[in-house]
Amino acid sequence: MKAVIDRFEGEYAVMLFGDEEIKVEVPRKLLPEGSTEGSWLKVSFELDPKETMARKEKINSLLEKLINKNRMPEDN
Repeated sequence: MKAVIDRFEGEYAVMLFGDEEIKVEVPRKLLPEGSTEGSWLKVSFELDPKETMARKEKINSLLEKLINKNRMPEDN
């Protein structure tokens, strides 16, 4: 997918994505050095199943710890 930097507003770039020109504000610090208004960028998103699973497991572990911490002694 391609996107163009339409303009800058403060610390954000207003970018237009794809043929539909979907407007997205992106922090300037995420853009490549030398990006200016009118610059076209190649953009891609990729799913990371391993990281997704690892994060879900971490959240479930933390949730379980909270549940166990808040249980009354007679609940065990």
